[in-house]
Amino acid sequence: MPPKVVVLTTFDLDEYVETALRNGAVGVLLKDATAEQMALAVRSAAGGDAMLSPQVTRRLLHRFTGSPDPRREDAVRRLSALTGKEREVLAAVGDGHANSAIAERLYLSEATVKTHVSRILAKLQLTNRVQAAILAHHAGLS
Repeated sequence: MPPKVVVLTTFDLDEYVETALRNGAVGVLLKDATAEQMALAVRSAAGGDAMLSPQVTRRLLHRFTGSPDPRREDAVRRLSALTGKEREVLAAVGDGHANSAIAERLYLSEATVKTHVSRILAKLQLTNRVQAAILAHHAGLS
């Protein structure tokens, strides 16, 4: 019998949850889960049940019932502050590309890409590329 796996992750992305579940995980918790939630997830897995983080469960229910995802709506709304080129750069950041690859892909200098990334972070009130990549994913850019 294969081991029961509960995934504890930093990334609150549907893609990761779906991949984990498709690969046999019986639980997915976010890193902010309490000790009680983690213990419950392990007990549930050992007993043959599944457990998902409340945030993940809520999003999955929204998807299956056709309700709009508030994170997606917020991300799309926030993108209105960006220029077209900044959106292109953000999409590439969301796809995990480095500045040099983005520069080559968009026919820009690396310095220009760095400037765009800095402006994106400032306009969207983000502190790093990881946050930008997550927002790009939520907005459907990547």
